[in-house]
Amino acid sequence: MKTVRVTAAVIVHDGRIFATQRGYGPYKDGWEFPGGKIEAGETPEETIVREIREELNITIAVDGYITTVEYDYPEFHLSMDCFYAHITEGQISLLEHEAARWVTRDQLDEVAWLPADLLLIPYLKQS
Repeated sequence: MKTVRVTAAVIVHDGRIFATQRGYGPYKDGWEFPGGKIEAGETPEETIVREIREELNITIAVDGYITTVEYDYPEFHLSMDCFYAHITEGQISLLEHEAARWVTRDQLDEVAWLPADLLLIPYLKQS
């Protein structure tokens, strides 16, 4: 099974976490933490900064590593490096997602997360 390596940003602002709804592909409409595929020669931290700029038109700073989620989708194995981050510049524009929302840690269970992203929720509730 092919492994896809990606990063995900848990963007925190005023005690709330940013969630995005996919606007394309086989998992369209599922909710996720924004991020994307690691390119050759990039570190996961470089990837997440680039991907967030491309997807949301903002600049973030990475605040720390959370965990790596491993999940088997039917088509591929996902290895997702997850990081806390905060916005340093810009206003969010949804360039690839169809919706977004800010949620508190208490509201994390109210979101219809994609399966791999759902595995990150226990880590976020602990911190």
